[in-house]
Amino acid sequence: MTTLSDYFDYRFDADGNNYVEVSIRGVTLLRLPATNKGTAFTEQERIELGLDGLLPPYVTDLEHQLVRLYANYQKQPDDIAKYQFLRAAQDRSEVLFYALLERHLQEMVPIVYTPTIGLAVQQFSSNFTSSRGLTFSSANIDSAETILKNYPWHDIRMIVVTDSSSILGIGDQGMGGLAICIGKLGLYTVGGGLCPFQTLPVNLDVGTDRAELLDDPFYLGARHKRLHGQAYFELVDKFVNAVKATWPKAIIQWEDFAKHVAFDLLAKYQDQLPCFNDDIQGTGAVALAGLLSACRQKGETLAEQTVVVVGAGAGGFGVASAIKKGMLREGLTMEQILQRIFIIDAHGLVVKEATIETYKLPLAHTQQSYHDWDIPDDRVPNLLEVVSHAKPGVLLGLTGVAGLFDEAIVKTMAENHPRPIIFPLSNPTANCEARPEDILKWTQGRAIVATGSPSADVLYQGRSYPIGQGNNAFVFPGLGVAAVLGECCRISDAMVLEAAYALADYIAQNCFEAGLIFPPIADLKAVSLQVATRVLAKALKDGSATRQDLQGVDLQAYVKAHLWQARHLPFKYAAALEDVRA
Repeated sequence: MTTLSDYFDYRFDADGNNYVEVSIRGVTLLRLPATNKGTAFTEQERIELGLDGLLPPYVTDLEHQLVRLYANYQKQPDDIAKYQFLRAAQDRSEVLFYALLERHLQEMVPIVYTPTIGLAVQQFSSNFTSSRGLTFSSANIDSAETILKNYPWHDIRMIVVTDSSSILGIGDQGMGGLAICIGKLGLYTVGGGLCPFQTLPVNLDVGTDRAELLDDPFYLGARHKRLHGQAYFELVDKFVNAVKATWPKAIIQWEDFAKHVAFDLLAKYQDQLPCFNDDIQGTGAVALAGLLSACRQKGETLAEQTVVVVGAGAGGFGVASAIKKGMLREGLTMEQILQRIFIIDAHGLVVKEATIETYKLPLAHTQQSYHDWDIPDDRVPNLLEVVSHAKPGVLLGLTGVAGLFDEAIVKTMAENHPRPIIFPLSNPTANCEARPEDILKWTQGRAIVATGSPSADVLYQGRSYPIGQGNNAFVFPGLGVAAVLGECCRISDAMVLEAAYALADYIAQNCFEAGLIFPPIADLKAVSLQVATRVLAKALKDGSATRQDLQGVDLQAYVKAHLWQARHLPFKYAAALEDVRA
């Protein structure tokens, strides 16, 4: 099967200089985002590649292109227009898009990822202009292997896949979930240095239960109710088997799957192929790193904390599980941990006697836990009652319920602890459990606050309080790149936990003096390098990495040497490319 990889390849000349060899010429080069340098093609390249006359005569460089592109970006009227502008830029030239994103990382990550990505998902069909990635549905899943082989790139190493059932805090979004996979892979490249031509966004379109989508004449997804049960799992299984057969070294990141299948899919496939769930494991690792940072600010340890996690979905339980593993690492027993972690769901405290979802049982309490709390009506304690009686120093929100952390709850936290740690982590911003400015006002500026979406610094009584963003992008690019470079056969719990501690150590080394709980997004590449290096070392140690030839190698230098860079390379024409990959 002929793909774009047969016409386009990275090579090295006799002096070790990188260049691009192509066997296509003319307007085709300008229409492919992988090969389009636009006005940066040199005069000699234009002659050799059949581009002479197809471009304006003035030859520019990447710097000139970036200045012009950014000026046009700034003219866009709102965030969704900026998102569409950047997506169009990516569809014209991958190099130019990533060079722009890297240069303006702090400004543009909130556009290509949270919080703007929520709007992009919701408006996916109405704003659709060009295709990217693959979609599988019941209509084509039996041809999954053929479809994968038809994909333009032959060496896929990272796949982000969703069924769009639980996107951020906005729920079932049908076909639109593909946008979040595209956004995540953009951060793999700009943050982790993963070659974009080795990545694939995938939507498993199993239908939607959202009536407004099914009734929307512009909706582009499969127009039927969601598949459930055996039919659903058979579709996922066919997809996984096709990936294993086509790209056996590929990593799968499960993205925004509803809790009732997220844990089952992870348990089923994590020993069959290298995969992880970012909502469960990535969110958990980031929250743990932030909590470790907050504890260091207070001069305390994780083992000393009592934690309330509000939200028992994939994210909430993932956070609670990560904290459990951190406490185990710091020497607590499971019996001690169960006295220090309290999980709240929509019904109140998660207790074994009232829990039917088996994934919650390992951290569920028993009725004995609150027998002396004087709870009326023989019911489980609610959030305020747990905060009042358990006296936690840490409150983490992953519910998607705006305003859930009200004044009474926050003030109770502050009554029990001089510096409570309060992280409303739900995305997007509209679904945040509390506004940072309210938390600081209700605690007289004593709380340590971080959020899931970007938040401006808060000015309270003449002092500026930086509000860190607990962004999964601080973990998943480094974790995924380590798994790719190590050609891992699995992504172990130890690798994920190491990612959390690597992030926490980066914060301690680089952000502690500024009082930051999380790094600025501008540090994403540096953070990802540290996470990737540490996780790769852990993967080699625990046997998850098959590249045992990397034992004893300077891993940081190795990771650095294998980062894809957004730069225009010289082009050379060859009538036919040899089937040899640089």
